[in-house]
Amino acid sequence: MSSDPLLKAAIAHWGPRFFANGVVLTDFEEVTGAMSSYDDWCRAWSARGAHHEQLGREALAGKHFLTAGECLQRAGVYYHFASFLFVQDQAQMKAAHKKQIECRQAALPHLRPPGERVEIPYEGKTLAGILRKPAGAECPPVVAMAVGLDSTKEETDAYEAPFLARGIATLVFEGPGQGEAQYDFPIRGDYEVSVKAVLDYIGTRRDLDAARVGMWGVSLGGYYAPRAAAFDKRIKACIALGGPFNFGANWDNLPDLTREAFRVRSHCKTAKDARKNALTLSLEGITQNITCPIFIVNGRLDRIVPAKDAERLAREVKGPVELMMIEDGNHIATNRAYRWRSQSADWMAEQLG
Repeated sequence: MSSDPLLKAAIAHWGPRFFANGVVLTDFEEVTGAMSSYDDWCRAWSARGAHHEQLGREALAGKHFLTAGECLQRAGVYYHFASFLFVQDQAQMKAAHKKQIECRQAALPHLRPPGERVEIPYEGKTLAGILRKPAGAECPPVVAMAVGLDSTKEETDAYEAPFLARGIATLVFEGPGQGEAQYDFPIRGDYEVSVKAVLDYIGTRRDLDAARVGMWGVSLGGYYAPRAAAFDKRIKACIALGGPFNFGANWDNLPDLTREAFRVRSHCKTAKDARKNALTLSLEGITQNITCPIFIVNGRLDRIVPAKDAERLAREVKGPVELMMIEDGNHIATNRAYRWRSQSADWMAEQLG
């Protein structure tokens, strides 16, 4: 067992999330078991991602398209986890990030249902997203999906599936400080600005029902989603998974890797400046403007976002609220994903009719 505290913390805390979002148990055990230092992380996961990518490319060459989609989707997840908090080596991180985008893009036509890359106009540039529509639906409702500090549109297949199975389209996008947008746009507390651009884009699509739009967010996205719902009444229902009430308030208790990733993606030179930006990610004085139905989830054992943040959000919103606090759950209760993934999708399907 490695003595590197960063590596030990990563293995101890990330396992459930990896399994819930598409990493094979044996791969996790083999890849992490062979590491002696967190410095090995990106290289080791990229190597295992390359193995799955090769399987996918071979399947493509043989015209076995379902297999290709499955393998390339998995490869994208592995490359994602190679890069997701590895900000200490930007060259390695960017190389893995580029591969995750390539692999999921190659997988999209062969998924069931297939996906489409979209580019949403935003502040003179674009925000990247992936749109998937349920099979046979002409003009379905849609859930706009906000990822977190360290998640991207390449990780969200497992999150999309329950909505697609219930006849709801999914549009996962990357806003300021996230995924492809992290290089152009720093993290900002007023995330409703980017969500407005996403909802405006949905309004241009004749194949989506812009009158039935839900908002979903995971981890830091669990702050972004209710924040957007407070400002944009086009959002008819909101799911907030493991989101902070005020991200800066818990700064001193955050893991080192999380704080450093936030600093880099905030485009801040110092930890002091990053903490200042973290304090702008706040729902203080805003929650009373959340009037749409909201479904709030977290684990009581979350070490990143205190359980009291979810409870406070549930107390202060003005619309109908459902709070699911999973007593033995970790951050976003990924160790108990079966308790809330399908159930929250059922709830959203009821809200959007």
